[in-house]
Amino acid sequence: MNRGRDDGGASGGPTVIVDDEREPGGSDHAVDVDRWAALVGDVLADEGLSGRPVEVHLHFVDESAIEDLNRQHMGGSGPTDVLAFPVDDPSMVPDGIPVLLGDVFVCPSVAAHQAPSHAGDYDSEMSLLVIHGVLHLLGHDHAEAAEAEAMQAREREHLARYGMVRP
Repeated sequence: MNRGRDDGGASGGPTVIVDDEREPGGSDHAVDVDRWAALVGDVLADEGLSGRPVEVHLHFVDESAIEDLNRQHMGGSGPTDVLAFPVDDPSMVPDGIPVLLGDVFVCPSVAAHQAPSHAGDYDSEMSLLVIHGVLHLLGHDHAEAAEAEAMQAREREHLARYGMVRP
């Protein structure tokens, strides 16, 4: 397992723990755990959580693992690209108390498969999925049209800071 960690520095900011839990040698889709930890930390900072003790876990998993999670927790079938499991709502946790935002699971092989028709390329798709998952942890949703519009606007704003465009 490849693991990365961003402890938020001395500011007491976000702690991001990233695990590449895929079978070794089972995929040719690279995952730079430090890059994705930094992206999560940047999104959290931009969302106003840079000075709070916040923890997020980001997991990169195989299709079989995300398919199991999708079936068990979402009632879905088949592998999906990203799943988020929020734990604490930061607005409900008093300042100074650590916030466990939750877990985001991303499947790089699904991302690679859908990238050409979705975000354009693998790196853009992975960025979109990581941002999407973090926004879910922060309470964003896309069940209703207005919610989806607001969430996609935030995704576009985050991606634009890296020169990427969300289609």
